[in-house]
Amino acid sequence: MADARLIIASNRLPFTVVEDEGKLELKASAGGLVTGLSAYLDSLQHSAFTELVEYVWLGWPGASIKDEHKDHIREIAASNFNAHPVFVREERMEAFYHGFCNKTIWPLFHYFPSYVVYEKESWKSYKEVNEYFLDAIMEVLRPNDILWIHDYHLMLLPGMIRRKMPEASIGFFLHIPFPSYELFRLLPKKWASEILEGLLGADLIGFHTHDYTQYFLRSVLRILGIEASMGQMFVGDRLVKANTFPMGIDFFRFHNAVSSKETQAERKKLEDTLSGLKTIISVDRLDYSKGLLNRLEGFELFLKENPQWHEKMVLLLVVVPSRIGVDRYQAIKTKIDEMVGSINGRFGTLNWMPIIYKYGHVPFHQLVALYSMSDVALITPLRDGMNLVSKEYVASRKDMPGVLILSEFAGASKELGEAILINPNDREEIASAIREALEMPLKEQKKRIGVMQNRLKNYDVVKWATSFIDELEGIKSEQKRFQTRMLNANAKKELLDTFERAKRRILLLDYDGTLVPFVGDPAKAAPPAELLKLLQELSEIDGVDIVIISGRERAVLQSWLEDLDAGFVAEHGVWIKEKGKDWELLRPVSADWKRELLPLLIQYADKVPGSFVEEKEYSLSWHYRKADPEHAADVARELTDILLRFTANTNVQVMQGSKVIEIRNAGIDKGKAALYFLSKADYDFVLAIGDDRTDEDFFRSLPPSAWTIRVGMVPSSARSNVMSYKDVRKLLKEINNCARSEG
Repeated sequence: MADARLIIASNRLPFTVVEDEGKLELKASAGGLVTGLSAYLDSLQHSAFTELVEYVWLGWPGASIKDEHKDHIREIAASNFNAHPVFVREERMEAFYHGFCNKTIWPLFHYFPSYVVYEKESWKSYKEVNEYFLDAIMEVLRPNDILWIHDYHLMLLPGMIRRKMPEASIGFFLHIPFPSYELFRLLPKKWASEILEGLLGADLIGFHTHDYTQYFLRSVLRILGIEASMGQMFVGDRLVKANTFPMGIDFFRFHNAVSSKETQAERKKLEDTLSGLKTIISVDRLDYSKGLLNRLEGFELFLKENPQWHEKMVLLLVVVPSRIGVDRYQAIKTKIDEMVGSINGRFGTLNWMPIIYKYGHVPFHQLVALYSMSDVALITPLRDGMNLVSKEYVASRKDMPGVLILSEFAGASKELGEAILINPNDREEIASAIREALEMPLKEQKKRIGVMQNRLKNYDVVKWATSFIDELEGIKSEQKRFQTRMLNANAKKELLDTFERAKRRILLLDYDGTLVPFVGDPAKAAPPAELLKLLQELSEIDGVDIVIISGRERAVLQSWLEDLDAGFVAEHGVWIKEKGKDWELLRPVSADWKRELLPLLIQYADKVPGSFVEEKEYSLSWHYRKADPEHAADVARELTDILLRFTANTNVQVMQGSKVIEIRNAGIDKGKAALYFLSKADYDFVLAIGDDRTDEDFFRSLPPSAWTIRVGMVPSSARSNVMSYKDVRKLLKEINNCARSEG
């Protein structure tokens, strides 16, 4: 990590450029991301446990900047904010931000599909602005830097950076929900694929909740066909991980601010105004996802059903302007105004209004004063990535009493389970929760708030950012470990040199996935003429023996490879065929068990469209490569459990392969077959290549001097890995060329 810097990329910089009397000024921003990351960056400056102390923040400065002012803005941004502005014309940002970002991604990811607008021009603008960010990042990015990209505006950027700088260390964090696959697939397939491919350019992709992580992984599987295990995927030859990192807050910033003179002064003014009233605080940006109208409907119902609370409590409704000028948001604002007026008109008196309404920004100390004096916080988004307001309220309850009412569809609900969790679509539930909160005993309030505060203290925003960066570095280390297993140029040269020096050589080659790619229909995996020619040439080399070790039936191998001067192993070691000899059983086996298990496999094939049963002489296989990947994987687990129960205490073995479950006689495997062929001569060069769990048997059985290669980036007992069957063919061609030049 020597000389490493943290490069942060987000849509907006931690400041906005404003023009005042012809002069350009930089005004600090105070959003959740800015506040949170600023706390983390500040912690780096005071930590003795990290070398990552220097940072650069990239983003749009909030306005179009004339060419003659750009250098000046760059200088101020660098010196005052450690920032590097991305200059984009305002009209382009308008099409990008108010177009694809907020008319397509925002409603879709927040579960408002009817609001989604699908426009090619907006998608084009989205790609173009991501490219602007790419160019700006490439101006500053160094090989040892860590790049951390934030939020839905820049989902294409990780992939763009990866193509430019393959070894870059890239993290991405999504601050809004990731939708279920059923919603994500509503995007045009090309857009959906490009977004996923863009995100997978990162080494680590972070989400607020486990659900969002799983939705992302499911979309990757269904759209790109990339499988994950424990959140880890191989994208080409690169390990990528998706994981959950619930964003915290700067807990003590809010907690300690309660006691400040500024906050206490604001609180006194509020208390003087609201003397004797229980207070309910509601703070949110103006957005349809925040459930503000549902919230008011629930509050209205509470007032209707609980007249005993009239003139004893008040709702402090603070709505922060957002996306001013957008028709849909203006319509919400109008409706809120009307509902507040209606409720106050219906239930208010000369001495009391049930709702005190403010539309506008609230300064920090006034906000903390509102949090600290309010008996209840009412936070009911219809969908929210996290919702930091709920955490800020809890942190500000320094004297401990207080009740949080929180939507179960906010990401924060996964951490704040001691809140009163409600369905924000149910106004009866909102009304009931308000009454429960107002009547909750102080002892219960303190207990709940105390538990939540401890949780927020232990996992604050610094811990959130630190854990993300630590895991990113861990993934990079894991990638390096896998890279060392790859059959690189040096290892390949050593293999070829060893082959050249050897006198008696044997090549043990699996078939499916090793010499040919997997196909949906196994019957269509016949070898191409080019492969047959290559294998034939290898078999003709003096001192070289070839053995095809496959799970295939002997009849299939014979029909496809009958002219090849080689040895064969069929059904994973049941049948063997030496050069010039007939097929024979490696050892006596029985097929009686098939009568009992075949109907079961057929039954499951009927249940899963696209799956089928393959019956061989001494084994059975249930294939599901062409089936729905999620459904088939679930059924495969169920079927495997049933088969294991059926075959317990029998001489039958159940094996899970690549999109296949195989049942065969126990004690039969490729390892024993490989050793049989090795015993026929004194080989001083052994090469074994396979791609599946069934091939691990012969990797483990071979002597340490053998060259063992596993196809695919998976953990293996093999000596090395290669990416695909194409790499295998390339290696065999090089071996062939080596032998020919030797001759």
